[in-house]
Amino acid sequence: MLLSSLRTTVLCGCRSVGKGFQHSGLQRTPHLRQWLVKRGQSTVTVEAGATSAPAAATVPNAATNRILGRWLLGCSGLVVGAVVLGGVTRLTESGLSMVDWHLVREMKPPQSQAEWEAEFSKYQQFPEFKIMNHDMTLSEFKFIFYMEWGHRMWGRLVGLAYILPTIYFWRKGYFTRSMKGKVLGLCGFVFFQGLLGWYMVKSGLEEKPESYDIPRVSQYRLSAHLGSALLLYCASLWTGLTLLRPAHKLAETRQLMQLRRFAKGTGALVFLTALSGAFVAGLDAGLVYNSFPKMGERWIPDDLLAFSPTLKNFFENPTTVQFDHRILAISSLTAITGLYMFSRRMVLPRRAKIAISLLAAMAYTQVALGISTLLLYVPTPLAATHQSGSVALLTLAIWVLAELRKLPK
Repeated sequence: MLLSSLRTTVLCGCRSVGKGFQHSGLQRTPHLRQWLVKRGQSTVTVEAGATSAPAAATVPNAATNRILGRWLLGCSGLVVGAVVLGGVTRLTESGLSMVDWHLVREMKPPQSQAEWEAEFSKYQQFPEFKIMNHDMTLSEFKFIFYMEWGHRMWGRLVGLAYILPTIYFWRKGYFTRSMKGKVLGLCGFVFFQGLLGWYMVKSGLEEKPESYDIPRVSQYRLSAHLGSALLLYCASLWTGLTLLRPAHKLAETRQLMQLRRFAKGTGALVFLTALSGAFVAGLDAGLVYNSFPKMGERWIPDDLLAFSPTLKNFFENPTTVQFDHRILAISSLTAITGLYMFSRRMVLPRRAKIAISLLAAMAYTQVALGISTLLLYVPTPLAATHQSGSVALLTLAIWVLAELRKLPK
């Protein structure tokens, strides 16, 4: 009797609780639905914000850096082409064939016989024709004209390769603030290089009644022209490599810091040796003392310091200029060999070891090319290869420095 009464009470209580819960649930359902809708909206907003935040920061990024790096490496390759073509133009004595400079008008070479004769007539008014080429024919003139014309057109191609992509990438927002300054500097340097080239050519077109030497451009201006081209090349190559190749996480040990300083000094020595080659070319100093290792019968020639004042010998005396180039070349070879031997005792990334090994191999190849060029009285193909080798050696030196650089902070 007691058990049946307790069962009845429990069942009634459960029913009343169920009804109350059901009633309250029906009242709270609209509020619950509104709360879920609001939460869903806020979640969508947060997710949309999270999605749009990276989209706003996509430029510049790793992908655009790769694009910029490849572009700058391509530009540096075009600069190498200009350097090599300029060397061949000088070796074939074609650089003074175009006696005018016009940015656009000269892009179209002479077409008709009358135009060629008019251009040849202008060339005949200048010292190179009067002293050296007075018996030159029109067909021979066409060859040297096209050599110089090709060099100038290549220079314009280099300018367009820098300037047009710069405008496009700037509009697309690919440049960081620091990169904007760098690319503006590179574009400005290209323009300066073109003006410097014409300034150099003008020095070979001037009448020099007091001089009985063959007409040639100033060795000072030639060195400035080549040096500025090499600086443009190094800056483009370095920037491109740093964008494409992340710096290695190297422990900053004392040995590594010494190796890094050693590599910087070696790179500067390689650059100086290449620049001294411009003085050799400008004075035709490769045509004196065509023997090695001695200069004639002596280690130090008698006319080494024949000019007065003494400082003048280092820039205007062909004997001294060739002697200096020999000393710098041997010093560069010694420094690169020392760099290679020092790096062998260290644990370095694979790419860095490959770069140093190739630098050493190229140094010995370049010295062999230089000696062969000298002994064979500067044949044009070998001399052009030797000049190209100097750029290859400088390229490898820049690569070594890029592999050994510090991580950005």
